[in-house]
Amino acid sequence: MKKLIVVLWVCSFATAFAQNHAINQQKLANIRQAEQSVVVLNNSGGYLPVKNMEGLKVANVHAGFDFAPVFDSIANKYSTVTSFNTDGITGTEAFNALHDKLKLYNLIVFTISGHTRFTPAFLAFVNDVAALHQVVFVLAGDGKNLTRLDKIQAPAIYYPNNTSEGASIAAQVIFGGVGATAKLAAGYSPGFKQGSGYTTTKIRLGYSVPEAVAVNSDRLAGIDSLIKAGIAAHAAPSVVVLLAKDGQVIFQKAYGKHTYDGTEVTQPDDIFDMASVTKVTATTPAIMRLYDQKAINIDSPISKYIALVRDAPDKRDVKIKEALLHEAGFTPYIKFYEQLKPTDMSRDSSAAYPTKVADGYYLRANYFNEVMWPVTLKSEGHTRGKFVYSDISMYMMKEVVEEVTHTKLNDFVNAEFYRPLGLQATGFLPRNRFDKIRIVPTTENDNWFRNMLVQGYVNDPGSAMAGGVEGHAGLFANANDLAIFYQMLLNQGVYGGKTYFNPGTVKTFTSRQSKVSHRGYGYDRRADKREPGDYCSEQAFGHSGYTGTYVWVDPQYNLVYIFLSNKTYPDDGKTFGVSKINLRPKVLDMYYKAIVDGRAVVEKK
Repeated sequence: MKKLIVVLWVCSFATAFAQNHAINQQKLANIRQAEQSVVVLNNSGGYLPVKNMEGLKVANVHAGFDFAPVFDSIANKYSTVTSFNTDGITGTEAFNALHDKLKLYNLIVFTISGHTRFTPAFLAFVNDVAALHQVVFVLAGDGKNLTRLDKIQAPAIYYPNNTSEGASIAAQVIFGGVGATAKLAAGYSPGFKQGSGYTTTKIRLGYSVPEAVAVNSDRLAGIDSLIKAGIAAHAAPSVVVLLAKDGQVIFQKAYGKHTYDGTEVTQPDDIFDMASVTKVTATTPAIMRLYDQKAINIDSPISKYIALVRDAPDKRDVKIKEALLHEAGFTPYIKFYEQLKPTDMSRDSSAAYPTKVADGYYLRANYFNEVMWPVTLKSEGHTRGKFVYSDISMYMMKEVVEEVTHTKLNDFVNAEFYRPLGLQATGFLPRNRFDKIRIVPTTENDNWFRNMLVQGYVNDPGSAMAGGVEGHAGLFANANDLAIFYQMLLNQGVYGGKTYFNPGTVKTFTSRQSKVSHRGYGYDRRADKREPGDYCSEQAFGHSGYTGTYVWVDPQYNLVYIFLSNKTYPDDGKTFGVSKINLRPKVLDMYYKAIVDGRAVVEKK
């Protein structure tokens, strides 16, 4: 039920807030009013906004709170939140039972209103929980119930207008999506005097309407028709689009179904196979972290870190930076599945066949070390010094990361980036963590070696055969997670009050570093040839993924663009052919044009 509530709010937020300028202007007025009136109290210890997301387990306890679905949906953008409702609970025994259900949560958010009844049993429950947990109170409407909290020295958020926008802003204040500056206009108790209030800062993405960043919602309305036409033309059955600007997510919407003939409707938080977006969301950031720490030198040869490369004459002196630029002379792609023999695969799992590549399909043990890696080392390229896009580059980078960190790539990026950032879905091997219904399938027949539905196992055959964790593919994520990660890069390595990279490192890797291509280190950039109407700046960077994914950051426009789809469904173009509608750049062009048109209107005024 919790997921249903979240989805309904997110869909209404994305649809209504993103496609009607007149309505959104009024909503923006309500949002501004909520932002200007929200007051943070009892925050002398500086707990708000919440800084440490790692290990955070949040429960929202609603008591007479009118906009619980709104509050929960926004809070779930920052952390996985479980909701409880005390309405209808009256006796001490029932409150005791609820108390025990909260034992595994280390942050309890009580949301109340002016009409919440503080019965003796409820007040005892609140005091009991506050004595054993970190708690935060959110009070909407009449402030009289602040007197009930006077003796509890826990952070509190108060906003006088009991509206949906106020509930959204309060949730964002907790996690730093919005900062608070207001003071109490009246006094309510010795602890909550007139003029009380703490200033908090914005440290994470916020969630608002396009009009909040001078983008007219009507100019984004064409995204709907474009994507619906793309789905009809079999460009992809399932699509999620997220647009962020100036630190605000202003549009997030899901389209279509997981499969063309299926019943599973796409949701905004669905998880997609990132394909080559893995390169810039896992492997390249891992290299950046080691570069930051001076643990590696990108001018060093790969063979300094991978001993077997020293025995490959055409690879032994190839530098890390050449691999990141795709100028190392590596072959573009190796069809490892062509090496498979019938004895290499099994329908049953065992110690001899431990590597799961799809449901009911297993690869024999040590296949990567005994077959794939030797083939990789012997592969020939003959293009060193030229730009030739190669997955082999990132096979190499994964080995470098694991040699230097003595940690598997998936564990390293999870510990260094994903958990501290508060990402909820991003990671490798998603079937170990999520029900497959949340994961969008990539094919039902990949025409390589898995003639079956591929859902939650990496689409790329090389990565699948390597165990699902590779430098070029294997990462899965949802749109909101990616927005957070790329906002961190847009912020020059800072997010949530924590520094992940030095600004110089971000600039170095995302700037043009090649004399023969437009590429940065790992990151793709704008091609040298510009088309009419191309608004992309020289600073922009990002990457696409074979499965239909795309991430793009443009510092000049202060934007983040996330496009997720499963264009490889059902069989990598065999049934429907190549779609004539290229959705990813077309939607981005619409976004750029909406921003530029908005600027022109502002400048004209």
